[in-house]
Formats: sequence, C-alpha cells, structure tokens
Amino acid sequence: MNIHILKNNAILREKTPLIGSILAGIIVGICLLGIIMPQATNADFANTTNASYVAKNANETQKTIKVVITAYSSTPDQTDDTPFITASGGYVGDGIVANNMLPFGTKIKIPALYGDKIFVVEDRMNKRMGNYRMDIWFPERAQAVNFGVKTAEIVVLES
Repeated sequence: MNIHILKNNAILREKTPLIGSILAGIIVGICLLGIIMPQATNADFANTTNASYVAKNANETQKTIKVVITAYSSTPDQTDDTPFITASGGYVGDGIVANNMLPFGTKIKIPALYGDKIFVVEDRMNKRMGNYRMDIWFPERAQAVNFGVKTAEIVVLES
C-alpha cells in the first residue's frame, strides 16, 4: 500500500512542472490581454463604421457616431437601488443620457430626434449593452416605454 502511495506522489511530482507551465502561460496570456484590451477599447471609440467626423467650420470638427437609442426612467428595476442618482453622482433630470463609451460630462446632440437640444452623459448602462447604445432619461416610465428603440447618429460636442 505504501509503495502505491509513493508511486502516485512521484507521478504527481512529475506532472506538477507541466501544470505549473500551463498556469504560467495562462497568467501571461491574461496579462497580455490587459495590455491589448485597453487599446481595443480606445479603438472602439474611433470605429470608422460607427463614427465619422463632420466639419463644423474650417477649423473645427465634430464626431458623429451611429448608436441604438433607448430610454429609461427612475425605477429600481431599470436602474439600481438609488434610481434618482446618476453614476457620476448627480441627480437625474431632463437632458441626462447614459452611455458606456463617452466620459461623464460629454455633451451631445441627437439632431434627427431632438434637433439642437443638448444632452449630457452623466449615467452608465449595464455593461452587457456595450458602447454603441445610449439611454435617454425620462421622468415617467410610460414616456420611456413609448420612446421605444431607435437608431440615430449622435453628434459629440465635447468631452
């Protein structure tokens, strides 16, 4: 019986360097992803299929991005346990939008839907929604439901 246990321990010791090498390879791979992924995220923002640049005048450009636009209201099932506070720490209100790609404080327009009305990114969406989605805040749930789902270009004014 003791011989059998020694044999199993010897086999385990022989396989341990292989398992260690595999684990080391996985760890190195994860570290490399940590270096590569932020660059891919930044590249998403400059994605030419969803973003383009429009000249405002001879010296300025505005970025336009095609996004899917939905709506939300301040109900716990659509937000979190603090439905009236945005992810940036402020309060919800007219002109507040949620987006995962643009920094807080970024001002945007949605010309096709709202003309020259200016919106400000102050909230975030669930990560599963990705970057090219935008949620407009409405004071009433019925208004958010009635808004539905739309696709439109946003114009990024500043970030």
